[in-house]
Amino acid sequence: MQHIIGPLINLATDTIGPYGVIAVFLLMALESACIPIPSEVIMLLGGFQVAQGKMTLLEVTAAGVTGNMAGSWLAYAAGRYGGRGALERYGKYIFLSSEKLDMADKWWARYGSPAVFFSRMLPIIRTFISLPAGIGRMPFARFPLIPWPARSPGR
Repeated sequence: MQHIIGPLINLATDTIGPYGVIAVFLLMALESACIPIPSEVIMLLGGFQVAQGKMTLLEVTAAGVTGNMAGSWLAYAAGRYGGRGALERYGKYIFLSSEKLDMADKWWARYGSPAVFFSRMLPIIRTFISLPAGIGRMPFARFPLIPWPARSPGR
């Protein structure tokens, strides 16, 4: 795993210094768009830049939050507009049958909103949760904030 994550950490380290807030935004967007660049490293390096006086805390925070949301929206859109079809076409190569996809749909209908809510607080999982939110067709208006609880009529 280190041979995969190591270069991504080096990318963050080598990018934030010279490119500052723009790099924080772009790296956080990539991390939220299912590319596992550790956000902890990105924001830690941003904090180091704040301590050095090269950026302000407001700049780093705003870049991190907006980058995170932009990447989440990209992953959501990828899931919503291509996810299920791609899974039906290529899922057999990763052992996903139609029956498993149907089971996942039923699970998502029942637990989707709470799953997104809690998954956004978990390392690694938060990187990927926007994709299934799009595949599960979570209403986009609810997706950014996920009002709790999100119950459908009849439950």
